[in-house]
Amino acid sequence: MKFKVGLIGFGKTGKAVAQVILQNQEFSLEWVLRQSHSLESRNVPEFLGIDSDEPGKIFSSMGTDIEELLTDNPVDFIIDFSAASSIYSYGKIASAKKIKIISAISHYSDNEIAYLKSLSNENTIFWSPNITLGVNYLLFASRYLKKIAPWVDIEIIEEHFKEKVGLSGTAIKIADALNLNQDSINAIRAGGIVGKHEVIFGFPFQTVRLIHESISREAFGNGALFVAQNLISKEVGFYHFEDILGPYFAA
Repeated sequence: MKFKVGLIGFGKTGKAVAQVILQNQEFSLEWVLRQSHSLESRNVPEFLGIDSDEPGKIFSSMGTDIEELLTDNPVDFIIDFSAASSIYSYGKIASAKKIKIISAISHYSDNEIAYLKSLSNENTIFWSPNITLGVNYLLFASRYLKKIAPWVDIEIIEEHFKEKVGLSGTAIKIADALNLNQDSINAIRAGGIVGKHEVIFGFPFQTVRLIHESISREAFGNGALFVAQNLISKEVGFYHFEDILGPYFAA
């Protein structure tokens, strides 16, 4: 039996995530919820040209009743790659139905984080501003290295596509995890770079560089399904990648 997934957000990243779900043997893409009306009545496998018998129905948030959607098209997980405000439209209804929520929203306000935490009193909620497995491994490894040498010099470099505005949420999270201020983050914007993060540790007479680079947006889909696999048996609560990876590092 496959675990059923509903995907919210169908931009460039959402489409890449949908492709990964459709090709996975453990999960089934039941539906996609997007803002525009333009693809309603179509399905994701047909739109993406993928041979799949999964429903992948496309709905528009502008004309869809969320409770009706979740009742008529039940899922085990909602994976959200849309906008920060979307959680208010489906969070309570999904939580009442015990549908686990995996949010990959880059930036949440303090109010939105507080809302997620309130939902976690009755549901399993996961949030990561960067849901790729590799970048979260980099984060863990960076913490371990700083623990060994707390006096080391550290600089963070983040590279993204030319149009990206503001500092990378992932870079900010890395800086916070290492107790660095944002002056330690060096941002580069050029061309169509998907995303690259580098942490440089400057030791006397040697340098250690930890680098993660997203080759394509499908990496976000792989990360989301890795999280889903590890949330299947998790109890109600609010989870981050640290909670998912911690047991692996302990082993």
